[in-house]
Order: sequence, then structure tokens, then C-alpha cells
Amino acid sequence: MQLYINNETSTLKSVVLGQPGSLGRVPTLEETYDAKSYETVSLGIYPREEDVYKEMNMFERVLSRYNVQIFRPWTLDNCNQIFARDVGFVINDKVIVSNIIPDREDEKEAYETVYNQIAYNKIYNLPEKAHVEGGDIVLYDDLVFVGMYSRPDYSQMKTARTNSYAFDFLKEVCPEKTFIPLELKKSNVDPWNGVLHLDCTFMPVSKGKAIIYKEGFLDEKSYETVVDVFGKANLFHITQEEMYHMNTNVFSISPQVVVSEQRFDRLNRYLEEEWSMVVERVPYHEISKMGGLLRCSTFPLIRAND
Repeated sequence: MQLYINNETSTLKSVVLGQPGSLGRVPTLEETYDAKSYETVSLGIYPREEDVYKEMNMFERVLSRYNVQIFRPWTLDNCNQIFARDVGFVINDKVIVSNIIPDREDEKEAYETVYNQIAYNKIYNLPEKAHVEGGDIVLYDDLVFVGMYSRPDYSQMKTARTNSYAFDFLKEVCPEKTFIPLELKKSNVDPWNGVLHLDCTFMPVSKGKAIIYKEGFLDEKSYETVVDVFGKANLFHITQEEMYHMNTNVFSISPQVVVSEQRFDRLNRYLEEEWSMVVERVPYHEISKMGGLLRCSTFPLIRAND
């Protein structure tokens, strides 16, 4: 397989989609590892497997309609495998296998069926101290934005997933790219006042256009860095409530087509009316209760160079 991912919006050719089967029991509060799951478990509204299955099948149908080649990881018993984005990611023609949190380490073995089709010298495993998940990596041609958390309490924050060791490692592996660190606001238990990954607060959706939640960054500098690249007029600013429902976590199939949650009324209208995009609306509300949405469910392998 000839991998190629240079940005978030070029025409998608091949992708790994997460696996909704055999989610296992509802986690306890102590077993949750993101603020949204913590909230939904505490409220008794954690999603049922049958609802998750239906939503993911709707997403798969849209991808198939656009002739995208879809891979799936093996189904592991009693294991939540919805969020494929965190297990690995591609930069240009290289796969970076994430050092995900220990609670999710078992998920990685289910991707052997994909990795077996990739040349071994294109697969990179991180040093043990380097932590990164795909949700914190946003590609924009020659630039790679990296969501990070560098404060001293990093080890106490379950929602801090990417550190400076990983940032330095990625720069060595992909010297042709310019890596840009963006510091994120974190909370272990409050999904209104912290973000899990960079794609929960910022996401390009078309050429030169992006969705952003300003308050998801720890400092003004990180926000202004994005503004400098895109220009304020090319950014759609979402509200705190829209961030809570994960409006940034949409998924582009091409520069003209984006898959979005059907309830994102203000965003979906703007994408269609102001940016002239085709918005494929799918139900994904139940899956969002587990701390991720559409982009989180994907692990793109090949996009066109358009």
C-alpha cells in the first residue's frame, strides 16, 4: 500500500474506520479516561452498543458512496474500538503507531491486518517516553499542528495525551515538515472547560478554511498562531456549547465534501451557504457521549494530491 496523507481535506481514497462491535460493559467512573465519558457515565446515559453500531454504519455508507476503500480492525472481545484515530496516524507516507494510554493498549493489536499491507520501513514506533495520539495531529500541507499539554501536572491529567518528547520525535521522523505546537486546555471531568485533543478545538474543513474554538487553547499565542496561518475571515468560530457537542470533529472526504453530525445546525448551514460545501449529515450523537465524533472514528491512509 502506498500511503499518502498530506492534509485533512484532499480527496479521501482509503481509510480505517473504527469497530463498533463488542464494546463491553459500561465503564465505572474510575475507568473512564475522558471528561465526556466521565459525565455520561455519572448521568447514566452512556450509549448502548446497538445505537453505536447503527451510527457507525451510517457513516460507513456515506464513505462507501464516495468510493472510499474502507478497512476495519479485528473485533476484540469487550473492547471499545470506536476511535481509530488515536491508535495511529499517517504523515506523508509514514505511519506513526501511537503510544496511547495503557487502558487502550490492547486496541493496537487489532490493526495488524492493516499494517501487514504496509512496508515495514514506513511504520514508526515511538520511544516509550513519547506520548501522542492521532487526535492531536492536524496536517496542513507543509505544516503539522500538534496539540500538546506541557504543564507540570501532565501525569495527573488523563486527558493530556501528547507531550514534548513526541513532538521532538516527530520532527526527527518528518524533517520535511514544519511542526507547530499548540497548548490545549485540559480537564479530567468537565467537558465544558477542557478539550481532549486538538481536533476537538480546531479542524481544517476545506482549502484555507477551518473551524475553531478559541477558548480551547491554554494561551492566546496558540490561537493567534492559527489565525496567522488561515486569516480570521477563513475561520468559523464555534461557541462553548458547540465545542461541548464537538462541532470541530467533522471529517472531510474532499475539499468540497464534509461529513458532519446532523444536529450541528449553525455549522452545517454555514458550510453550505458561506463556503459552498456539500455537507453529508449523519447521526453520531450517541457516539459523541464517549468523547469523540466523526474524525476520531477514522484513521486515513491515502488521500489524493489535490
